[in-house]
Amino acid sequence: MSARIALVTLVVPDYDAAIAFYRDALGFDLLEDTPLGPTRRWVRVAPKGGGTALLLAQADGAGQHAAIGNQTGGRVAFFLETDDFERDHERFRRAGVRFAKRPRREPYGTVAVFTDPFGNRWDLIEPARPSSPAPT
Repeated sequence: MSARIALVTLVVPDYDAAIAFYRDALGFDLLEDTPLGPTRRWVRVAPKGGGTALLLAQADGAGQHAAIGNQTGGRVAFFLETDDFERDHERFRRAGVRFAKRPRREPYGTVAVFTDPFGNRWDLIEPARPSSPAPT
């Protein structure tokens, strides 16, 4: 069996505000925006280059509105991997993305936490390159 996670639902307060942030500030591709009735849409965005897409779902009802920005109980929910941390960190800062923590180096890579306008926490991360084995 071959399987992959194709979509992850992200509850947002407004479709258009979410599209504007993910497409315009983060540079994601808008893959689809299909009306499903008077108030519902099927909206998919994904980072350039592919991978798992986000299904932006406008909150419906008090329970879903209460979950906006806290779908993981305050933990980082999403990990946006980059091949050039400095380039993307600077581009995001210029686009108005709010970083909650300063960039830091960890054994697994260079990382900084940012939040989307709805309160969801993200890691921007450039994975550490495997070190070469020591000569013998």
